[in-house]
Amino acid sequence: MQSDGYVDIDTKTPSGARGYDYILGGTDNYAIDRIMVDQVEAMLPGTKAGTRNNRRFLERVVRYLVQDCGIRQFIDIGSGLPTQQNVHHIAQAVAPDARIVYVDYDPVVIRHQKVAALAENANTAFILADAREVDAILDHADTRRLIDFGQPAALLYLAFLHFIPDEDDPWGMVRRLIDRLAPGSYLVISHATSDEAEVRQAVTGFIGENSKGNFGRVRTRPEVARFFEGLELVEPGVVKITDWHPDGRDEEESPRWFGFGGVARKPA
Repeated sequence: MQSDGYVDIDTKTPSGARGYDYILGGTDNYAIDRIMVDQVEAMLPGTKAGTRNNRRFLERVVRYLVQDCGIRQFIDIGSGLPTQQNVHHIAQAVAPDARIVYVDYDPVVIRHQKVAALAENANTAFILADAREVDAILDHADTRRLIDFGQPAALLYLAFLHFIPDEDDPWGMVRRLIDRLAPGSYLVISHATSDEAEVRQAVTGFIGENSKGNFGRVRTRPEVARFFEGLELVEPGVVKITDWHPDGRDEEESPRWFGFGGVARKPA
């Protein structure tokens, strides 16, 4: 542990957040992150495009939730490194009073968000927490300051749940958190998915080995759809994220593994 209270940064093990940052053109990544991403791209061309498409999905979803659904509070789990179009940039451009809580556990993310997000405005906070520690997230002082649990909120898991292994019950983790939110709240998920068992096994094994086990697995469409059980799906349902309210900006991605997910509302 560092003297500033943060965990030491492991520059020898690839990080999902830093790999994502590399694909989006950021500078907060290391050679080991770039090597892993480039190897996956060589294995399955279009992987980098798929990651950029995931960011565009985030932009469309947040804008929809603010403009069409009146949502003014967001919890972004596994938020990753900040870019030009973070949740608060998109939401507050439409509704300046929108409040956002970011949650991540990568030391690089923590250090960057402390200066980039927290310093921007009082309606944005970053929490250092493990996504599996649902109570710690919801009971955190910043969450309680920014999130009114009597009003609808949006819970975001963008390109994150595939990092949670089955033994940690990602479906139960999501359910515990959505259960604490008010009726009318929304769940947003994008998840690494493949229809080919060979691809699921190869990518899961490669990333899991290179990240020293810091990965769950690539899942099937029915497994991703399961996260939305009991909720009211927003059209067009659980689909490839490039098919969710497309705006013509998405790039051609790998047809063999892709972002799959959707948006759903917690019923009254």
